[in-house]
Amino acid sequence: MPLDLNELRELLAAIGQTDIAELTLKSTDFELTVRRGVQAGDLASSGSITAAPLPAPAASTPAPSAKAVPEVAPTLPTSSPPPSNRRMLEVVSPMVGTFYRAPAPDEPPFVEVGDRIRKGQTVCIIEAMKLMNELESEVSGEIVEILVQNGEPVEYGQLLMRVNPD
Repeated sequence: MPLDLNELRELLAAIGQTDIAELTLKSTDFELTVRRGVQAGDLASSGSITAAPLPAPAASTPAPSAKAVPEVAPTLPTSSPPPSNRRMLEVVSPMVGTFYRAPAPDEPPFVEVGDRIRKGQTVCIIEAMKLMNELESEVSGEIVEILVQNGEPVEYGQLLMRVNPD
C-alpha cells in the first residue's frame, strides 16, 4: 500500500481530530505508529519510530493551541511590555520539531514582536520528520513576545509566543 505525503498528512490530520490514543499501520513496505502524548525521551526507550499527529497541508492547517498556561519559560527582551490588565494567550508547540520564524532562510519572518495578527494567520513553522507544519493563530491580537530562536528545537507543549488578544 504506497502512501504519499499528502495522504499521510490527511491521515494524521484525521487522527488528530479524534480521541484515538494510538494507531499502527502495517504493510509490506512500512510500519507507521502514531501515539499521542509520547515524549522524546520515551522514543529512545521504546525502540520504535513514532509520528506525532501532524496538521493537514498549509491551506487547512489547524491552529496551534493558544491558551493561558501557568508555565514559566525563559523570555527574550521585547520592545513592548505586556499590559498588566489583560491576560496573555500563549502559543504552544503542538509537536516536537524545529521552530522556524520564516517560510525560507532568505524571506522575512512571519511575525515580529509588536505585529498585529489576525485569526488564521501563519505565525511560524514547526518542522517535524521533514514535514513543514505551518502554525496559525487562533486569535487576533498583537505579538508581545517570541520565546524561541529561529532554528531551535522545540518540545511538545513548549511555549513559543505570547499574544495580547483583541
